[in-house]
Amino acid sequence: MPIIQALDRALRILDLFDEHTPELKLTEISARMNLHKSTVHALLRTLQLHGYVEQDAESGKYRLGLRLLEKGQLLLQHLDIRNVARPHLQALSAETGQTAHLLILDGREGVYIDKVEGPLAAIRYSRIGRRVPLHSSASGKVLAAFQPPETLERLLAGYTFTRHTPNTIDSEERFRRELEEVRRAGCAFDREENEPGVLCIAAPIFGHDGQLVAAMSLSCMTARVDEAEAQRLSERVRMTAAEISARLGHR
Repeated sequence: MPIIQALDRALRILDLFDEHTPELKLTEISARMNLHKSTVHALLRTLQLHGYVEQDAESGKYRLGLRLLEKGQLLLQHLDIRNVARPHLQALSAETGQTAHLLILDGREGVYIDKVEGPLAAIRYSRIGRRVPLHSSASGKVLAAFQPPETLERLLAGYTFTRHTPNTIDSEERFRRELEEVRRAGCAFDREENEPGVLCIAAPIFGHDGQLVAAMSLSCMTARVDEAEAQRLSERVRMTAAEISARLGHR
């Protein structure tokens, strides 16, 4: 497929700027692009005319313009996490036969915002809008573990560790140790801690700014999943969460 050379060059110029290189001189851009200064100057003038780059009046250096920020904000406003995540949840559910979920933090609980049932799923307790505790669910552990420290402290202040099964974590000390393991492993397990006979595996989804956006989980019946299979599924959950994060602009 043929490309438009001038447009290709202009986009490559924009790609030269990043967090490590916020400003560049004309000569620097010319050298990096391996183009004559007059050609680069014409491209920069065009980009500057449309607000995609701007030039410092004193130093003469170029930097990215506010038009890129405007377009980025427009994209973010219309980027629905459910729409982005659903194809990945469907693929994981179809591959494993299990039920995949998407959850966000609301107050001190996780809330299901999407669900895809697999053909082997025998789990009916979950539904969109249902809430789950932080301390006894895999997704809740993820939603707590990857919060900024000050947010986590607010979540834990006065938190009640209600026992749902004999396996439920019932103290802040045990929960903090569990969150350390979740951060280390990059995923969380709920081994019959919230519902008898149910194993859940969850992983974090991050946005373009590196902040936690949501958690995704896979739910299975413990009778059908041994430890080796649980570890295999945990890797698939981590990979799926990473794919969704990448679609949201996370690096």
